[in-house]
Amino acid sequence: MISQTSEYALRAIVCLAHAPDAAMTAREIATLGKVPPGYMAKVLLSLARAGVVRSRRGLNGGFVLARPATEMTVLDVVNAVDPIRRIHTCPLGRPEHGEHLCALHQRLDLVSGLVADSLAASSIADLLQGLHAERPLCLPDRPDDRTEATTTPDHVNQSLMNADPDPIDAPRRSSRPAAAQ
Repeated sequence: MISQTSEYALRAIVCLAHAPDAAMTAREIATLGKVPPGYMAKVLLSLARAGVVRSRRGLNGGFVLARPATEMTVLDVVNAVDPIRRIHTCPLGRPEHGEHLCALHQRLDLVSGLVADSLAASSIADLLQGLHAERPLCLPDRPDDRTEATTTPDHVNQSLMNADPDPIDAPRRSSRPAAAQ
């Protein structure tokens, strides 16, 4: 139901949302999101045209979210690059169906609607607070595991590595193994 382009767009937005004060280049986002850089550049251009991200020029330039992650839904991002398609008239053009869909197309439209409703109910901030919030998609497993670390400037790496994993004041998890606690 979700295209690869939508998945890549969501990866980019999660990376930007995790470090909202740090502008990131397309290459930095591509590296963190494990997306081919050329593809990421095209995705970011679509997101910018849709007003989901803004680009900054200059020395510390790059991309930033156009509005806070709490005010942006997953559906906003998906619809910016590859909208969820609803079925309003018979896709086969059958005149006897007119605007009344057959059982098959009614069901397919119902599924599309349920997907859209579900994505609309989740903010980007929700994705940062989910089950694995301590290790969001855009963070390397360990500082030593950074791929193409030379393409990610220290201000972005530092911002990502120092970001509070749970912005709702939950106690921090210890980095010690459970047996040592």
